[in-house]
Amino acid sequence: MASKRKPSRESASKSKSNPIFRSREERMADGKRLREQFPREEHARWKSPGRQRDVIAILEKSNRDRLKELVPIRYGRMLRTPFTFLRGSAALMAHDLAMGPNIGVNVQACGDCHLLNFGLFATPERNLVFDLNDFDETLPAPWEWDIKRLVASFAVAARDGGANDARARRIAVACARSYREHLRRFSKMKPLEVWYSRLDADELLELAPDAKALKFRQQLFARARERVMESVFPKIAGQVAGHPRIVDQPPVIQHVADPEFINRVHAGLAAYRESLSDERRVLLDRYRLVDAALKVVGIGSVGTRCYIALLFSEENHPLILQFKESCPSVLEPYAGKSQYDNQGQRVVMGQRLMQSSSDIFLGWVRGLAGYDFFVRQLRDMKMSVPLENINATQLERYAEFCSLTLARAHAKSGDSATISGYLGKNEVFDEALGDFSLLYADQTERDHATLMKAARAGKVNVIYEEE
Repeated sequence: MASKRKPSRESASKSKSNPIFRSREERMADGKRLREQFPREEHARWKSPGRQRDVIAILEKSNRDRLKELVPIRYGRMLRTPFTFLRGSAALMAHDLAMGPNIGVNVQACGDCHLLNFGLFATPERNLVFDLNDFDETLPAPWEWDIKRLVASFAVAARDGGANDARARRIAVACARSYREHLRRFSKMKPLEVWYSRLDADELLELAPDAKALKFRQQLFARARERVMESVFPKIAGQVAGHPRIVDQPPVIQHVADPEFINRVHAGLAAYRESLSDERRVLLDRYRLVDAALKVVGIGSVGTRCYIALLFSEENHPLILQFKESCPSVLEPYAGKSQYDNQGQRVVMGQRLMQSSSDIFLGWVRGLAGYDFFVRQLRDMKMSVPLENINATQLERYAEFCSLTLARAHAKSGDSATISGYLGKNEVFDEALGDFSLLYADQTERDHATLMKAARAGKVNVIYEEE
């Protein structure tokens, strides 16, 4: 395992100072000089820490504030494959990444930057875009942590899909290369150009390399455009005694038995309303709450408190809001605490900073027994690329889109010129991350096996759901 090396006082102070009014050439030169202190080849290194790192203890610590009855579902979902394990173990990888080299330049990091936390969703203008779509762990942190988690996720997913190590490494290298090249491109752009840039559905169709890829993307986009309120509502709600209600689908969706729960939801909605801008409060006020229920989501989020609220307008048009608990970021022990006291606000502000466009109902609240939540619409054209039956060539193209998107997000908040100066024009860093991706894929498989062994020994409780 690479030893943890702290940035020098000089490089650390430069990362904290405002780089905007220093020329791009000066900042590029700063980054190039950092190669002497932090050789790019060092990013290839990973050595298993063995007994120095207790996988089960780290995972159990991340369960500390979760709903205990849902933790076995979390473990069941993690144990399906090494890739699902990686998805659910952001806390474990944050611990590992903090032990590696970083050059002392922070960005607004995603914190859980794996390939399925990118996808399609609708902008307020009802356009379909491709972007990052999960920010539960977002926090200012070293840029290296996001790109390393991303390349590792592609290597693990490629292996799970049957690719050999040479092909898995090639995909990871392509991902790193795309990040490096696009970050350099963004470093040359005006700040407003970076903020206005986005990857929309029309551009993705234009970039399709052949008729087969074009058809796949057209079908995927058509499915995403169907995931709007009118289609989601019938799958979640129905009529009970003549009134619209959320339909229980235990253990994934179920009502809370506490008779005071709905009153707390009303109070939470009122408090959430205060986080919205005035014009969006007017829009929210056109809807009334009729029901709310607990909903189990994702893999890493299973066990956190997540609720859906069903609202209707005067003319009975539905709106479904998701209240998702926001816990301190898994990066916090290594990158420092958020400037925001409310963890929901931390998520929202990070999302607005990293995304090209965000949900009009995005907000936050502290309520429902004192827990922090962020709020958004449920599934507004939101869709991830399905990994089933995706071949290695398609996965490589997808890696390039994800890393392009990550480069833009990092360029919005961080010093892209200094990072680009460090990365350079050749493939030294790309190749290093290719090596790292395979080494960490090995580690992920070992960690997955460790959790499996603990489950078989009865050290952790597991519930396996029907797929």
